[in-house]
Formats: sequence, C-alpha cells, structure tokens
Amino acid sequence: MQMQPHDKAKQISKCLELAILFEVSADKPGNVNLVTGFEGTRYEHFLASAVAATSSFELAAKRGIAVSQGEIHVHDVEVGRIIRNCVADINAWQSGGNTLLGTIILFAPIAVAAGMIPTKDELIFNIERLRDNLKLVVESTTPEDAVAVYEAIRIAKPSGLGKVPEFDVNDLSSERRILEEKMSLYEIFKIAEKYDAVCSEWVNNYTLTFDVAYPHLKKEIERTKNLNMGVVHTFLKVLAEYTDTFIARKVGVEKARDVSCIAEEILRVGGLETTKGKELLREFDLTLRKSDSLFNPGTTADIIAAALALCVLGGYRP
Repeated sequence: MQMQPHDKAKQISKCLELAILFEVSADKPGNVNLVTGFEGTRYEHFLASAVAATSSFELAAKRGIAVSQGEIHVHDVEVGRIIRNCVADINAWQSGGNTLLGTIILFAPIAVAAGMIPTKDELIFNIERLRDNLKLVVESTTPEDAVAVYEAIRIAKPSGLGKVPEFDVNDLSSERRILEEKMSLYEIFKIAEKYDAVCSEWVNNYTLTFDVAYPHLKKEIERTKNLNMGVVHTFLKVLAEYTDTFIARKVGVEKARDVSCIAEEILRVGGLETTKGKELLREFDLTLRKSDSLFNPGTTADIIAAALALCVLGGYRP
C-alpha cells in the first residue's frame, strides 16, 4: 500500500526538522548548543529556524512526489526558490541571524529526492535511491535557481563570505550574467566547490555526507547506543579529516588545519569515552569560542545535519 502524497511529504518534513533538532542539541565543540551560544545567536534561534523551515521541506517533498508521478519535470522543481523562501521564513521567525543557510542548501534537494522515492507504510526511505535522485535533482537546476539562491544568501547574510573573482554574490551584476550566460545553480556551485564544502557536496553527489559522515554516524549510534556521543564523534571525525571551509574562509587554511589536528587528537585518546578525551574536548570547545564565531566549525555542522537527515529518513528513531 502506497503512502498518500500529503502524508509522505509531511513525513519527509518531520524527518528533516528532527535532524536539525538533533544536530543543534548535540554538544559539538565550537557550535551553538543547548547551553552555549554566541553573542546574538543562541539555541532558541535554531529551534525557531527548524520549525520555520518545515513548510519549505514539505513543499520540496511534494515537488519530488510530483516528479515521480510525471506531473512536472525535474527541471521545474524550483529548488532555488524553495531555498530562498525557506531562508526568508527562517529570518522572519527569529532574530539570531544566519542559523541554517548551509543546512537548507543541503536539505532542499534531499527533500525533493526523498519525495521521488516510492515508499510503503513503514515510512522508511531507501538511501541508495535517494542518492541517485539527488544527483538528478542538483544537475537539473536552472539559472533561475542560481539567482534565487543568491537572493537567499543576501537574506541570510552569512559571515566569512569574502570576495570571489567570478559571479560574486555581493556583485549585483552577477545575477544578470548568470541569466545571460545560462549558468545553472549546479554550474555556479561547481565554481565555488574549491572553497565551500556545501557547494562541493552539491556537485560531488554529497560524497562527504554519504561516504564518510552517514556511515560513521550510523555505526557510532549503533555501537554507543548514545545519540549525542555518536554525533560528537562523527563531528570530530569529519573535522579531523576535512578542514572546515567556514573557518578557512574567515581565518585561513593553516589555522583551519590546526583545528582539524586537535579534533584528530581528541579522537585518538578516546573522545567522549575516556576522561582524557572529555578533558581535551572541553578545552577544545573553549578555545574555539575565544574569538566568538571565527572558529565555529559551521560547515562541519551542516554535513553532520545532512548525515542525521539520512539516518532519520532511513528509519532511525531515538
């Protein structure tokens, strides 16, 4: 028996909302969590953002369902507009600034891709099928999607953007050029992949999410029977092996690599499972927070959120 489209879209939206709540609630070093935030950005801002995003996730899922039923072509999903409207809704519901831009950019195609998967009443989504669909969704984006995402970025006002030589988001002529030169969002992200891990995920079929973060997170949750520990250990693994591009853009690649080295050392001594690991983790967290959000591993958090989304879509329940 097939799930009704409306119920399926709501289910996908709930899965993605829950993934965001799991991610922000974990005690990850240098990120906003239940007890610690940054000046002007706290835990409650992320809670409000997660709730505000649900209608956009549901719409994205409905578009995916429509694609699977032959009602629209995948080129007509309007992922960019969904991202822009989601960011605008988040902005309207909280005053903590940019909370979820990277996560929303990763989640919108996931919601569409999940909607495209035939499902039965057990409400579990096939992750391999989802990845195949994701590739189709992102590669089918349009110049209009790119322009809409540029608008989303300006609404969110993320820190550490810097200036780039081609199609700079703060150069208003970039949007005209995108339309004139017919550059899809996928092609724009292809240019940006060298300095932004979220863009790199888009154009490389979410390699870090599917091949590294998700399997490790799933294994750690099963092994430890502890969601927080599984999330923190996976966060440290990703941070240890891949420099955080959010940090690198703000303070440079060398300092970002130093952060990765500390994450690696914490894992080496046992992470949250040993006294030494806990001590180093506390020190690491304090060190990352000394310069407010300059050393916030925000991109790593986005990847972990995406991995959590796969876990929940794949059937994980606490």
